[in-house]
Amino acid sequence: GVRDVLFIYEENRCSMTYMYEYPEYLKIKLPKKTARRYPAYELYLYGEGNYAKENKNLLLTGIPVLFLPGNAGSYKQVRSLGSIALRKAEDVDFKYHFNFFSVNFNEELVALYGGSLQRQTKFVHECIKVILKLYKDREFAPSSVAIVGHSMGGLVARALLTLKNFKPELINLLITQATPHVAPVMPLDRYLTDFYTAVNNHWILKAQELRNLTTLSVAGGFRDYQVRSGLAFLPRSSQHGSALSVVSSAVPRAWASTDHLSIVWCKELILATIRAFFDLIDENTRQITEDPKKRMSVLNHHFVRHPAKIFEENPEAFTELTGTFTWITVKASKWTYSVYNDSDGKYFTFPLASHRKSYSHVYCESTLLDTSSWIYGCMNSNSPMCLEATDLSWKAELLPTTKVIMLKLQDHPSLSHIVVHVPPTVGNKYTLECEFFKEDSRTVQLPVTHLFSFGLSSSKILLNSTGLLYNVQLQHFNRIYQAFKIYIESHCQSLKERKPSVYRLHIPWSHEDSIIVERIPSSTEISAKLHIAQPQNDSRVPELNIYSSSDCHYEVILKTSLLQVLGQIMRFHAGALPAYIVSNILLTYGGQLSTLVSTGQCSDFSLELVRTAKPYKVEPLISIVVFLQGFIWFREIWESLSLPEVDAAVLSSRDAWFPLVSLILFLFGTGIAYWSGVFFSTSLRLFSSLWLALMRPPVLQKDKLITPRRLCGALSLALVSWTTCGALAVVIVYLQYLFKGSGRSKETLQNSRMHTVKNQSSVDSISEATQSLSNSTIAEAVNSLKMHVTILNLFTWIVLLNLPSLIYWLKNLRYSVKLDPDPCRFTAIIITCILEILMNSSTSEVQSSKLLKIAAKVPLPLSVAMLAFGRMHLYKVPDFVTFSLLLHMLCCIV
Repeated sequence: GVRDVLFIYEENRCSMTYMYEYPEYLKIKLPKKTARRYPAYELYLYGEGNYAKENKNLLLTGIPVLFLPGNAGSYKQVRSLGSIALRKAEDVDFKYHFNFFSVNFNEELVALYGGSLQRQTKFVHECIKVILKLYKDREFAPSSVAIVGHSMGGLVARALLTLKNFKPELINLLITQATPHVAPVMPLDRYLTDFYTAVNNHWILKAQELRNLTTLSVAGGFRDYQVRSGLAFLPRSSQHGSALSVVSSAVPRAWASTDHLSIVWCKELILATIRAFFDLIDENTRQITEDPKKRMSVLNHHFVRHPAKIFEENPEAFTELTGTFTWITVKASKWTYSVYNDSDGKYFTFPLASHRKSYSHVYCESTLLDTSSWIYGCMNSNSPMCLEATDLSWKAELLPTTKVIMLKLQDHPSLSHIVVHVPPTVGNKYTLECEFFKEDSRTVQLPVTHLFSFGLSSSKILLNSTGLLYNVQLQHFNRIYQAFKIYIESHCQSLKERKPSVYRLHIPWSHEDSIIVERIPSSTEISAKLHIAQPQNDSRVPELNIYSSSDCHYEVILKTSLLQVLGQIMRFHAGALPAYIVSNILLTYGGQLSTLVSTGQCSDFSLELVRTAKPYKVEPLISIVVFLQGFIWFREIWESLSLPEVDAAVLSSRDAWFPLVSLILFLFGTGIAYWSGVFFSTSLRLFSSLWLALMRPPVLQKDKLITPRRLCGALSLALVSWTTCGALAVVIVYLQYLFKGSGRSKETLQNSRMHTVKNQSSVDSISEATQSLSNSTIAEAVNSLKMHVTILNLFTWIVLLNLPSLIYWLKNLRYSVKLDPDPCRFTAIIITCILEILMNSSTSEVQSSKLLKIAAKVPLPLSVAMLAFGRMHLYKVPDFVTFSLLLHMLCCIV
């Protein structure tokens, strides 16, 4: 499953965007107050060559666009948009042009540390005000700024509207690229989840107020394994008439999935974006239009359905068919016309009266991919010639190798003829084809195979018709954990050269189509899986559209792909894995404490993991709670106890959860926990053996748990946590514990060797110092070492989950010594005090404690709670571990 997510996806079909001239970034001077408040952030203006020189004095006359980089992103990523916009402006002789600004966020890790998101949002607000001031007193001064946000930059842009003093009219267009709108990819601190909650709640509650803001979210598709496309869809309740979410594989003229970084420079996608920008310009104001309807129609034109026509806001209802062209009447139900070097244009007319009774639809396609009109509808004309007609070309759709149109005859009762225009051609070779058909004859239902068929069974259909279009409906394909391989074999009657076949997997409830072009005859493999599940109120069925050749027949075979099913589970739920791993370790830790109570010995980590880490101890209780939360009375009781909603219930409401997911993740977590335990114990043994070979320290000695020196150490670390960064104190005490654990392992090895020597030399007279070591001392040392290895294993995950805030603090150390806000400050203070005591403890002290039985029973409910509330809130995981270690520490004292 991990391999499927990280390595098995379509090849990169994006072209690289290159600059024609050397890119330059002009730093914009900010007000002193702003610069002092945000010392790490900067604002830049992008330019190239002469354009950059002209703008050095900041006498700007264009349309402002602000680019916001994402997690660890650079302000220089604006260059692809800026360069192509500059070339496009040159094409129109700078009648219109755009000024691209970019914010330098110091490449902060905002996807892993949410403490700076609010600060970034406020800085962007200041930048917008500075940008608009640059245009003051200009002839066509803008009153708003368009924003393009990559990754977390898109979320920061949406967060602007949550600021109290922000005026919504300052933004009229927002385009986000691979932005996780729904939830954070890795919820490692509460500031991140709180920020998401505030932004999404505001957009849902204030949806009516946001109608004047047009929002487009572009997701990367399956190549983007960092932000899955399901997260990039704007929340459904905010999907009013001014919001649009698409996947890059469905964007016309791009048709390519992008990874998380290539979405910024993918030439095909950038071209679509810049074309849309220029079509959004209002000729009167020379700025982006204030009309929300026009903005949405432009975005639909470039990102959803492209009719192979240049955008027109109000195309003429009727068109005059002029020119001295030949008029030819076609009465056949199927027609093909190939043309090459024809200097005379033609009009082919298809009378509809004779076809309405026998057929329900008409379908036409043309391989001439120019932007001129090519198909028209005549109103109640008795003669084959039609001087005035409706331009049907706007209803066409552009595909990679052809433009197609399908009309339902019942929807156009006033049309008497359809006219296909063939313009004069010189040096061009292309084909036009039309056919009338009944919908039932071209629609085939293919039930998908069951999830548990494991690819052993298949669904198969044979398409023997001579049609140009087939719609294969994939029945019961509506959940995210379903994944299939579709094999299409095309066989043709003759071996003549023919146009390629186009296969489109169409998902009707979201814009996530994928298109494949294949030469025929051929054998094609298509992966079928979803980015978002079917909404409850939607009954439409996914389709495989086959745009075929008339003399070929197709065999379609569908099988469940087990690897891709596992890939979907990893894609949607891999972020919850740390919670499952720690849950397994915590269960093992509880088992070791239990064996200490019952037998007085601490069992080995690997053996105890096999014995205690059982999914039936944890999962049934969570499943019961999720089931009961479907009842109103239970929800009322749950809320009255002020308990948060179970994470699995939230995922179920998003159609992103099913019971087996938890079992698979638990087993995967067991495997990782097992090998991490093996790694720790092996590493400690190797390091200790090496140390022992170099040094010969004295035998293991008992020491007091609490000494003035250790008390000072704990206070020092608490002070470090309070004044600098909590994660720093955690890492220091972790290294100290690791060093202490290696020392214990070394001493245990040494004492064991001495004991072995004593047993081997019992007949000889040995010195009293050598014989004084008893079996019980060695057993206690071994037991203590086993316990410390488990605690180290648990503590490692606390360190890993808090590491992003440490990295963020280190990167920003030159601006501030103290991390503010610090998500793990209080946890760090508590855990440093606990570990200062635990690293010097032994099992003999714990064994005699009255609290040991309680401490042994607590890890099980903590494991259940961790999986109930920690899947979508990973920052809660260290709290559960800390509580368990706190009880262990109390056992050492009480």
